[in-house]
Amino acid sequence: MKLSKLKFVITIAVGMSVSSGTFAVDFYVNTKTKQIYTKLGHVREHLGPFQRAEDTPAKTVTPVLSPGNRRVELQTKAETVQLFSKVDSLEERVKKTKNIKITLDKKGLQFKTANENFKFKLGGRIQADTSVSSNDKFLKDGDPVKADDGTEIRRGRLSFSGTFFKDWSFKSEIDFADYETDIKDLKLAYTGLQFIKVTVGQQKQAFSRELQESSNDTMFIERSLMNVLAAPVVDRAVGANLASHGKKWTGQVGMHGEPILTEKNNLDEGWGINGRATYTPIAEKTKLVHLGIAGNFTENSDAGQISSTNGMRYRHETTHMSDLFPIDSGVITSVNNIKMLGLEANGVYGPFSMGGEYTHSWMDRNLGMKSLSFYGWYGEASWTLTGESRKYKKGVFKRLEPDREFSFATGGLGALELAIRVAGVDMNDGSFKGGAIKNFTVALNWYVNSNVRFMFGYDRILKIKNSPLTTISGGKPDGLNTFMFRSQIAF
Repeated sequence: MKLSKLKFVITIAVGMSVSSGTFAVDFYVNTKTKQIYTKLGHVREHLGPFQRAEDTPAKTVTPVLSPGNRRVELQTKAETVQLFSKVDSLEERVKKTKNIKITLDKKGLQFKTANENFKFKLGGRIQADTSVSSNDKFLKDGDPVKADDGTEIRRGRLSFSGTFFKDWSFKSEIDFADYETDIKDLKLAYTGLQFIKVTVGQQKQAFSRELQESSNDTMFIERSLMNVLAAPVVDRAVGANLASHGKKWTGQVGMHGEPILTEKNNLDEGWGINGRATYTPIAEKTKLVHLGIAGNFTENSDAGQISSTNGMRYRHETTHMSDLFPIDSGVITSVNNIKMLGLEANGVYGPFSMGGEYTHSWMDRNLGMKSLSFYGWYGEASWTLTGESRKYKKGVFKRLEPDREFSFATGGLGALELAIRVAGVDMNDGSFKGGAIKNFTVALNWYVNSNVRFMFGYDRILKIKNSPLTTISGGKPDGLNTFMFRSQIAF
């Protein structure tokens, strides 16, 4: 029964009580169903009592308009007014409660007002990794080294995001893995211009599809060898970004300084400007062609200084916990600026996909030092054994969502994905020998549902040059095998 009907019920009950003089009524409302009761019960709120005069012997019954009955009538009217006031108060409280909608689903815990002017979402991720290596006994500068095997919480993040007055949104993401607290995203965006989104704060820079994609969504546990060149230069940083998109295209450009947690050893902070554009000539649910191009210019914080000690270092660690680096450029000093060009191409046809990226980096150095040119690339292909297609949104791929979630009760299997990748990076340029490497990676991923997945990965070094590592017999450290496993929940 709706609260708006309660006053009518009270009026009828009071009338009956006054006319008969034989009923004492206490009203209770169920706070969930809004039904009215005359007895106390579970989740029922007391609205107020209706007191009646004590029954009198039949021989003392007086006319209706006698002074005794008149007192009962007046008392009843006063109590009825009190009941109406309590009903109005409860109805107002119910309206306020209905103004805020709370949901908990695969997207996390969400709050929003009825007009959607204000929203808040609590999300997060937990990624637990294991890695084991074989053929990993090497020498470095004459000392024995090997890959560290073991387990770790690779990422343990809490994400807070929301919207104020429809046009303003924010996101903050804090990582508690690696025995420290790290700030990932910390940004504010304005979307009131409709055709363009303006974002300021710590955020990902506009370069590389692989780097743009969340670790929640990547097909492989570790990013490709191309990331050796990209991550040190165009990962997250504090700055401003302008982004826009249409049905078949995206575009963004940004200007950034350095990350929040960068140690400030110099008075002059480095800065960079970058942009990325994508185009999808075919953009259907199960058919897609993705093309992209990106560029970056970064000026080092030491640029223009008479002497330079701070610099860039590029190196590849076989897994996040292995502490084994088959290639390592060492610290490259006297860096004036870095220019980068990135090319992207991907295709999806039903459960199959393939594609890759290429990045070229030119390093300009001062103090008469030789400029350097490096490049990295990867090619990948995947097959969803259970038939689902990869998800795509605004220039990046998202993780699979199974058509039938895993369940013993319904017989759902979830989604199974098989992927392979070949990648390489070359940091040898003339007399400078930073190292070159190629590897082969296989991934088998089980998407239990939209939030949980288990990932198995295998990686093998195919070819390597100018590595700081040698085998015990003095050979190259190729043939290194790495086995990886991840369990992930993300929402």
